[in-house]
Amino acid sequence: MTEKHFILATAGHVDHGKSALVKALTGTDPDRLPEEKARQITIDLGFAELILYGPNEQKLHIGIVDVPGHEDFVRNMIAGVGSIDFALFVVAADDGWMPQTEEHLQILTYLGVERAVIALTKSDLGDASGITAQVRERLHNTAFARSTIIPISVRTGEGIESLKSALASEFSTMQPQRDAGKPRLFVDRAFILRGIGTVATGTLTGGRLHRGEGVVIQPQKFDARIRSIQSHGCEVEYAQPGMRTAINLPDVEIGDGLGQIKRGDVITVVDPSASVTASPASRTSSSLVVLLEKSHRLKSKDPAARPLKNVTSVNLHHGTSRFPAKVYLLGSSDALEPGKQLIAQLKPESPIFAFLGDRFVLRDASEQYTIAGGVVLDPDGDRKEFRDEKKRKLLMARATAPDDVDLCVRSEIAVHGFMPIQSVLGKSHFSRAEIAESLLRLQRLNEIVLHGKIAANTGSWQALQNRATLLIDNALSKNPERIGFDLSQLRAALRDQAGHVFEALIEDMCSNDFVRKESMIARGSHRPALPATLQPAAAKIREALSKKPFDPPARREIESDRNALRVLRFLIEGGEVIEIASDVVLSRENFERMKNAIANFISKNGPATVSELRLALESSRRIMVPFLEKLDRQGVTRRLGDKRVLA
Repeated sequence: MTEKHFILATAGHVDHGKSALVKALTGTDPDRLPEEKARQITIDLGFAELILYGPNEQKLHIGIVDVPGHEDFVRNMIAGVGSIDFALFVVAADDGWMPQTEEHLQILTYLGVERAVIALTKSDLGDASGITAQVRERLHNTAFARSTIIPISVRTGEGIESLKSALASEFSTMQPQRDAGKPRLFVDRAFILRGIGTVATGTLTGGRLHRGEGVVIQPQKFDARIRSIQSHGCEVEYAQPGMRTAINLPDVEIGDGLGQIKRGDVITVVDPSASVTASPASRTSSSLVVLLEKSHRLKSKDPAARPLKNVTSVNLHHGTSRFPAKVYLLGSSDALEPGKQLIAQLKPESPIFAFLGDRFVLRDASEQYTIAGGVVLDPDGDRKEFRDEKKRKLLMARATAPDDVDLCVRSEIAVHGFMPIQSVLGKSHFSRAEIAESLLRLQRLNEIVLHGKIAANTGSWQALQNRATLLIDNALSKNPERIGFDLSQLRAALRDQAGHVFEALIEDMCSNDFVRKESMIARGSHRPALPATLQPAAAKIREALSKKPFDPPARREIESDRNALRVLRFLIEGGEVIEIASDVVLSRENFERMKNAIANFISKNGPATVSELRLALESSRRIMVPFLEKLDRQGVTRRLGDKRVLA
C-alpha cells in the first residue's frame, strides 16, 4: 500500500463551524485551550489527523490545521496556512459570505494555495442553494472557482461522507510535497512535557528530519539535537515533507531569549557539504527582493485598499512568523494600487529565514488589515538589483515560473554576474541534484560559464576576460621587456571582483591563450624584448657589473633612473642577472665564476671564514655575506660556526 502525506487547513469566518467540522471528520476536537472552550471560538491553531483511502490502495495521511476565524486572530490564521497543500474553505449556509471569509480567501490567494473544497456548513439551518450560488459568484475568477461545494450539517451528519469522498478524490490526484534535501520545520507550537523536555511542532517542508540528527534553529542559528520524532502521536524514525511533525529537543529552552525556541522559528539542518557559515541554505536574510501584489478584490472604501506607498511600515507574515518590516518601492513616488503588482524590497527589523519562491502576507502596522502579499524573488536581494531594468525583468520572470529550475538558475547567475557554484539557488526549493543538472544543461547551451567553483553569466564572464586581457596587453605594450603583467597589479585593477572570481578567471585564461609564470601572466606568444631606446641603458648596466666582477656597485647605484630600473628588472627576469639580496646583483656569468672560486678555495684550504673568502676573491663583506647565504640556501655550502664548508 502506497502512502502519501498532505496538509490541509481550514479557512472561513468566525462561528461558521470550522472546528466542529474537523471534529466530525476526525473525532478530534481541535480546540484545546480552556479559553476556546469557554468562549466557543477558536483562538489559536488546532490540529487533527484524517486518514483517507484513495484508489489503488493509496493511504492518505491528512494533517489538519484548524485556524481561528475571528478578525482579532488573523495573525494566528496566517501562521496555520503558510505551508499547506489544500484548503477546506468553510461558509455557513445561515450566514453566507462574510468579511473574514473574504479576507481568508485573499490570504490563501497571496500564499499561492490553488486547491480547495468548499464546505457549506449549517446547511440544515439556511438557504443552501442560495448561498451556494453566492459562493460561486464570490469565487469567480479565483483559483477556487471550480472547487466542489458540499452542503454539510454536523448536527445531522449530512454531507460528512461526501466531504471525505471529495477530499480523498482530490488528494489521490495530488503529488506529495517534494523532498529537495532542504528541510524546514516552521514551528507553530513549542511546549514542555514532563519527563521529556521541549517539544516543537510544525509542518515540515522541503526535506526529511531524522531521529538523532543535529539541527539548527533559525533565525538565531543555534545548534540542537533531535531526540525523538512523532507525527500525530506515533513515533517515527524520520519525518518527511507534508507531515505534521513534533520533535523532542532536550537541550533547548522555550522563550524569546538567546538559545530559546518559540513559534515563528524554523528548524533546519546544516548542509553536509559545507560549514554553517559557508552554506547558503543556512544563512538568514536581512533584505528581500519581492514581487508585491495587492488584491483586485479590495473595495475602494476598504481601509486595506489604500495605496501601499514607499517606506511604509508593515507586518511581514512568513511561515509561522511575523516581522515588523519596511517596504521600499522602486521610486519614492511609487504606490501599489489594488489589482497591481510591483517589485519591492522588504527589510524586516530582524533576520528572516526565507527561500526564493516563498510566499508571504503583509498586514498593516496595527495588524487590523491584510494589505498585500507576494513571493520572494531574491532572498538576499537589494534595491539596486531592481533599479536595473534588465535585472528587473529577470526577477519578474521568476514570479511567473517559480518551478522552472533553468529559468531560476539562469536569472540567479545573470543578476549577480558571478557567484560560487555552491551558492546558486542554495536558498530555494530546488535540490542540489536539480541545480547541478541545470548548471550543466545551461553550460552546454552556452548560456553560462562554469570554471572551477565559479558560475558566471556568459556575457559577464566574456566582459571580465576582455577587461583583463586589455589590461595585460596594454601593460606589456608599454613594457615589452617584462615577462608578464604582475598578478598583484591585475588583482588591484580588478578589485571589484571577489578573490574566488579572480582566481577562476586566471585559471580560465591560462587554459587558453595565456601563460602564468610565477607571479606574472602574459599571452603565450609574448616574448620579452628590450626596445631600442633601452639598449644603451642595458649596455651601461652590463659594463658596471663586469668592471669589478666580484664587487659590483650597489643596486641603487645601477638603477640610477627609471630606464635603468626597467632594464635591470628585464635582465633579472631573463636570468642574465641574479638577485643576491635587495641591494646586491651579479651577472649570471660572474655568479657562476664566484661560486666555483669559493668551492675551489674550500676544497684546497678547508673550512673558510667570510673574511678569508672575501680576501681570496677580492670582494667585500657587503657582497660576500649575502652571496654565501644564497649558496647555503642552494645547498652548495654549509655554515659551521663562523666558517663555511662544502655541503
